[in-house]
Amino acid sequence: MRLLSWVSLAWMATEGVVAITAGVLAGSIALIGFGIDSAIEGFASLIIIWRFTGSRLLSHAAEERAQKLVAIQFFLLAPYVGYEAVSQLVAGEHPQTSWIGIALVTSSAIGMPFLGIAKRRLADKLGSVATRGEGTQNLLCAYLALAVLVGLLGNTLFGLWWLDPAAALVIAAVAVKEGRSSWRGEGCCASC
Repeated sequence: MRLLSWVSLAWMATEGVVAITAGVLAGSIALIGFGIDSAIEGFASLIIIWRFTGSRLLSHAAEERAQKLVAIQFFLLAPYVGYEAVSQLVAGEHPQTSWIGIALVTSSAIGMPFLGIAKRRLADKLGSVATRGEGTQNLLCAYLALAVLVGLLGNTLFGLWWLDPAAALVIAAVAVKEGRSSWRGEGCCASC
């Protein structure tokens, strides 16, 4: 379990830095939101590493604490991204093309489902809602990558600038939904 979390942490750190940098340079709130989501996922990986270390390995209290900490991470993303997306829509701000961003979200859309499914299967074996939440964050990352990719390509190929903040609103909405589910402990031991 910890190995999967370390792999996630390395991936998320790289993804977060590249996405936020590319998003700032291009003026893309969807890329910035995607980068922040990556940082949140990286933090969730640290929580899972903490959860499955030492005396916490069999601790129900540690599991509940980890579950809540993972859920909180979803809620941290939504207000900022939602506000910025609405602001860009109202102001009519047009993001620039980001080929680096397009390549990054494409790689995440392809790679993250493998990592997320592996974690969710392991979570079901361990009976760990927190681990399942982390796996769900990886799957969410893949879905968000697809939404951001649609926004970036729509803007680049067809001049549909509003798809970028619209993709960011999808990120905010999905983050709230997944945060509520994780907070309640829903999803443990359900099929992927």
